[in-house]
Amino acid sequence: MRALLVLEDGFSLAGNSFAGRGTVFGEVVFNTAMAGYQEMITDPSYKGQILSFTYPLVGNYGVNELDVESASPQVEALLLKECCRRPYNRRSSESLDAFLERFGVLGVEGIDTRSLTLHLRRSGTLQGVVSTGSDSPAELMARLRASSPALAEQDLVGRVTCPAVYRWDEHGKNNAATAVKQGPHVVVYDFGVKYNILRRLSERGCRVSVVPAATAARDVLAMQPDGVLLSNGPGDPADLAGLLPEVRALLGRLPLFGICLGHQVLGLALGYKTYKLPFGHRGANHPVKELSSGRVLITSQNHGYCVDLAGARSDTKATHVNLNDGTLEGMESESLRCFSVQFHPEASPGPREAAPLFDRFVNMLAVQRKEEDC
Repeated sequence: MRALLVLEDGFSLAGNSFAGRGTVFGEVVFNTAMAGYQEMITDPSYKGQILSFTYPLVGNYGVNELDVESASPQVEALLLKECCRRPYNRRSSESLDAFLERFGVLGVEGIDTRSLTLHLRRSGTLQGVVSTGSDSPAELMARLRASSPALAEQDLVGRVTCPAVYRWDEHGKNNAATAVKQGPHVVVYDFGVKYNILRRLSERGCRVSVVPAATAARDVLAMQPDGVLLSNGPGDPADLAGLLPEVRALLGRLPLFGICLGHQVLGLALGYKTYKLPFGHRGANHPVKELSSGRVLITSQNHGYCVDLAGARSDTKATHVNLNDGTLEGMESESLRCFSVQFHPEASPGPREAAPLFDRFVNMLAVQRKEEDC
């Protein structure tokens, strides 16, 4: 079925749908990773976005039940140069097109993704519409303009956060009966948390409780955690102003670790500002310098906003910097016992060089438990 993509500045491209149908609106972004499409499609950080892959052939190793970062696809639509319909991989249980079709997600191939990527790099990230129901760019442009106010006001975190508190178990996902019972207790604020963040904590012996994004600090403290993790998630961090008093109420009370959106929320809670990047960082090979050691990490990234440490507090310092554009990639406050990173140490997809950051957090939890025992 014929499909048409139109961006808010009038740029348009045609393709053919290989899954789903209808008309979808969202922010159009691109990811440069060569693999890991299943993890990206199911990453809640992509809620509200139409995702394009720069790699030309996608789907060649299929889809399986293990490499997911949430219970279902989160992208609004998927744009590809070519979809492989006959995957070959011993772990594959389903083809990409069948996976998207099962969840009713629109997938379009035949798109000139190179042209689209170059346009977004020149113009910046743009809102767009992709449709199988119209061949008229003018008609779709009018519909996109009419929908723009609603797109700007979406509560994306509210769409992906969990409805109630649950205990994470690596195998049963939320089976409290089999969850770890002896390790340090971590409460994870679910702004759109990826499963692999929960897996990384669980495999280090942590008891993990996941709470909705709007949970009050007093309710978190009543759970008697040893530490709190602020997760990744979609959207503009400035839209989460209502959560900042809760994060501030936790600062200094116990160790805090922020990842991606959680890093940005922590920055706002500390009094800094955030700003939107021209076209975001989305890929699996972004070089980041660890300032304390000079070591360069190759990182997985998926974000469109950044924290500005201008006028930094005396108790806060930068810890990591992006070597591509010099933007902030990490910060810490020793006095408040918090640290955060903009990239994804849990990977999935991408390199795992930054995984020791979870060890650092767990070590902070051990110190917290010792202090409580004394």
